[in-house]
Amino acid sequence: MAWNEPGGGKDPWGNGSGKGGSPPDLDAALKDIGDKFGKIFGGSGSGNSSGGGMGAMAIVGIVVIAIVIWGLMGFYQVDAKEKAVVLRLGKFHEIIGDGLHWNPPLIDDITRVRVTEERQYQTRGQMLTQDENIVELPLTVHYNIRSVKDFVLNVKAPEYSLRHATDSALRHVVGSSGLDEVVSTGREQLSVDVKERLQNYLDSYGSGIKVVKVNILEAKPPAAVKAAYDDVIKAREDRERVINEAQAYANGIVPEARGRAKRVIEEAKGYQARVVADAEGEAERFDKLLAEYQKAPEVTRQRLYLDAMQTVMENSSKVVVDVEGGNNMLYLPLDKIMQQQATSSGSSSKNQVRSLTSADINLITEAVIDRIRNQSSNNQRRESR
Repeated sequence: MAWNEPGGGKDPWGNGSGKGGSPPDLDAALKDIGDKFGKIFGGSGSGNSSGGGMGAMAIVGIVVIAIVIWGLMGFYQVDAKEKAVVLRLGKFHEIIGDGLHWNPPLIDDITRVRVTEERQYQTRGQMLTQDENIVELPLTVHYNIRSVKDFVLNVKAPEYSLRHATDSALRHVVGSSGLDEVVSTGREQLSVDVKERLQNYLDSYGSGIKVVKVNILEAKPPAAVKAAYDDVIKAREDRERVINEAQAYANGIVPEARGRAKRVIEEAKGYQARVVADAEGEAERFDKLLAEYQKAPEVTRQRLYLDAMQTVMENSSKVVVDVEGGNNMLYLPLDKIMQQQATSSGSSSKNQVRSLTSADINLITEAVIDRIRNQSSNNQRRESR
């Protein structure tokens, strides 16, 4: 049964039975609500005029709209590359990841930070090296956010602090290095040292920044001293060239000298071994000769004399023969005999004569000596008769 049919119960507005009752009055219901809010906000209740009721209704509408707007303002989106730091009434509350979130506005303060991307910072400056040379050095720092809480809360302007820390670390490292290390030979180590010192500075600040890499580009002199700097570079290149040439010469001459020294050493060792062997052989021969001499001294002495004379006279081209008991000496010019034989063999090509050898000369000499001895013995026999 409907509430407005005969015999129905109370109507929704609580106006009693529906029997013979009039339809509900919407203005009266709104006025009743207005009176209640009026009492809450200091109004006079149902005694207010219709204008006061309308004012209360406006206030209620404004409040409702404000609440709706306030609630809508609490919704926000965090990107996949970001993290959000939530401060509730100025105090750290939590860290929120990516997605749609709601926090009460004007109560929570949300700070979103991109944590996955690698950031860069470039700078350049003029500074003095350890050997008091001015150099202009460009620098690129690659970094990212390691701790979003420290990045937001510990330092007021962390990236501004990064710039000052970079200048300080660079000047400290360059000021402790020479010009050659900064310009050419030690640039890679210079980047490593700057990175380590910069990271130590940022960690001591609690900035939440992680230094990924430090690139030091080519160092250049200031424009005012570029000409003098070019002269220094040219002199350094000349020095390197001369050093390389000297090294190449040393590489060529040193092995050769070592080879000669090795050869001399080996020759000396060979000479030493030969002399020692000859000395040992002579000593052994002398020992054996001594044993023979002790057995037959006269024979051994005569044999040694003949061997010595043979050694002395074997290269002689003239022979003088002295016969024992005789007054004459026989002279044999063997060199002349051989020369005449060579001349005669050259002039007569048809009747060639065989040239005399040393064996032939020895035979001739022995034959002559035997003949002289025979003649001498015959003469002695005749004289004795």
